[in-house]
Amino acid sequence: MARRLSDLDVAGKKVLVRVDFNVPLDDRLHVTSDARIRASLPTIRALLDRGARPILMSHLGRPKGKVVESMRMKPAADRLGELLPGVTVKAVAECVGPVAEAAAAALQAREVLVLENLRFHPEEEKGDPAFAAALAKLADAYVNDAFGTSHRAHASVAGVTEHLPSAAGLLLEAEIDAFAKVLEAPARPLVAVLGGAKVSDKLPVLLHLVEKVDAVLIGGAMAYTFLAQAGVPIGRSLCEAELFDDARRVRELCQQRGVALLLPTDHVCAAEFAESSPASVHGPGVPVDLMGLDIGPETIAAYRARIATAKTIVWNGPMGVFEMAPFRRGTEAIARAVADSSAFSVVGGGDSVAAVEQCGVEDRIDHVSTGGGASLELLEGRALPGITALG
Repeated sequence: MARRLSDLDVAGKKVLVRVDFNVPLDDRLHVTSDARIRASLPTIRALLDRGARPILMSHLGRPKGKVVESMRMKPAADRLGELLPGVTVKAVAECVGPVAEAAAAALQAREVLVLENLRFHPEEEKGDPAFAAALAKLADAYVNDAFGTSHRAHASVAGVTEHLPSAAGLLLEAEIDAFAKVLEAPARPLVAVLGGAKVSDKLPVLLHLVEKVDAVLIGGAMAYTFLAQAGVPIGRSLCEAELFDDARRVRELCQQRGVALLLPTDHVCAAEFAESSPASVHGPGVPVDLMGLDIGPETIAAYRARIATAKTIVWNGPMGVFEMAPFRRGTEAIARAVADSSAFSVVGGGDSVAAVEQCGVEDRIDHVSTGGGASLELLEGRALPGITALG
């Protein structure tokens, strides 16, 4: 288990904190969603309350190792200042070197420093040891509170831990604890709901979870690979025929282990992948000239009934083309079903998180994960470099 924030001596010390301030900006460089900034507040406040001087570092966008003016961290720093009344938030236009070192050295109590975009330096994503050492030079201790990047062995995520006493922040602690409740000692039945476009994206997750769950509910385009492999007509739906052997393997493993594998029995279909294409419901197969773009009402009812039996639920991936209004009802129905359940629930993945937020039920989900790729890797049973590095 990674060291926790409560284990770290921070009083009077400069603490380097890896946060995830990779936030969307509009044309005027104003933050349009501050969810990731707000997620970091408990750790920042805890450090300030214990007399620490936090130095925050993050990436924003994909600058590819060069300075990109529209990807500077100052808009995020400005928004953080608005969210922390009574605290002075400063931004510096570098993250290593003399300018950053001087800004860090001048930091006073009840002040927070936000460093410049880490990915302006190619060394960050390469995990360069010298860059990690330069970052570590700014502080006396290190806290990782960026779950969304903890599956990357970047300099600011894994490398800095070799130079400073290190611990997980409160957000990272919450992520670790939530996934442990799912993967290590779940209350049963444990139900996994998996969606998205491709079986290839979720195959490692499926193979790992089949060992642990009591039921798997599959939606999204990935369901059509399973249906086609079983001989169900899928029309023009997306299908990865090269993965039929893997689909068969998952089906056989479920049978061997007594895991219920639920697949769609009806579908919201259209002739074109377009919001304007007329939608119609068909089942159990998809007509030859149509494609399945969402789960149908019969499937929604079956999935809701299974979710209602659960004591633990993990959900990753939409049930249909969530970004198009005619094909988002299945995903929204699952969001409400998970929220209505008394089970311990964990939701990860961009569209799944967007669904619970859009339905206004995020406060009834036990844990909404802040990291899509990181949460998938945990569900695959993989160790995350950013967590492993904390010891």
